[in-house]
Amino acid sequence: MIDSLTHALLKEATSMSKKRILIIDDDARNIFALTATLRAKSFDCISRQDAQEALELLQTDEVVDAILIDMMMPDMDGYEAIPRIKGIEKRKDTPVFSVTAQAMVGDREKCLRAGADGYISKPIDVDKLLEMLASI
Repeated sequence: MIDSLTHALLKEATSMSKKRILIIDDDARNIFALTATLRAKSFDCISRQDAQEALELLQTDEVVDAILIDMMMPDMDGYEAIPRIKGIEKRKDTPVFSVTAQAMVGDREKCLRAGADGYISKPIDVDKLLEMLASI
C-alpha cells in the first residue's frame, strides 16, 4: 500500500516530467484537437468549457503550468477572464496564452493588454504553439 507521502512524491515526480496545460474553450472540437496535439508532444492536458469553471479550478491546488484560453466565449470571454486569472494570487505567474480566431490588426495587442503572456491565432500553427510553450 502506498502511504500519503509516497503518493505525494509520485504525483510531484509525474508533474515534473510533464507540463500540465489547462485548455479553456467552449468548443469541444478545439479542446479535442489541442489535447491530442499536446499529448503527442508529452504535455498533460486538462480542460474546461467556460471561464467560470476554469476560475473555480484555478482557485484550487490543481497543478497548472500554463493556460491556453479562447478569447471568444459566451458568458465570460478571455478578455474578462485573463485579469481574473491573474488576480488569483497563486496563479499570477502562470503563463496565459490567448488563442483566437480573431486575427485582425490590433487583436494581438488587445490580448496582451488584457494580461495574456502570448497570443496564437486559429488555425493553430503547432510549431508556433510549441515554441510558445517551450518557455514554461
